[in-house]
Amino acid sequence: MKFLCLVYEDPKAMEQMPKAKLDKVIADYMTFTKEIEKSGHFNAGDGLEPGHTPRTVRVRNGKVSTSDCPQEMIKNTIGGFYVIRAKDLPEAIKVASRIPGARFGSVEIRPIHQYR
Repeated sequence: MKFLCLVYEDPKAMEQMPKAKLDKVIADYMTFTKEIEKSGHFNAGDGLEPGHTPRTVRVRNGKVSTSDCPQEMIKNTIGGFYVIRAKDLPEAIKVASRIPGARFGSVEIRPIHQYR
């Protein structure tokens, strides 16, 4: 099975994090990614640009509209994601609990419904 792991973080906390600690978090992400590549759990993953960059797209009555995401209303934003392979939800939780962002933010796990 595949699972989407959305890594939520407080962007203000990340901006205020001392450089040495931020460097350690980045190194931890690189280590974690290498470990799940080696174990066969990795399918995809990346960080996302800061919270001021997303746009929301809607189509209503055939008309496309876009807007800035209301980041000022959201304490935690999605800072990155992983798509992992796991035999079941308990195994996915075990893998996701090792994502460094789970230590200072949270990780949402969603099973992926595969249509093909």
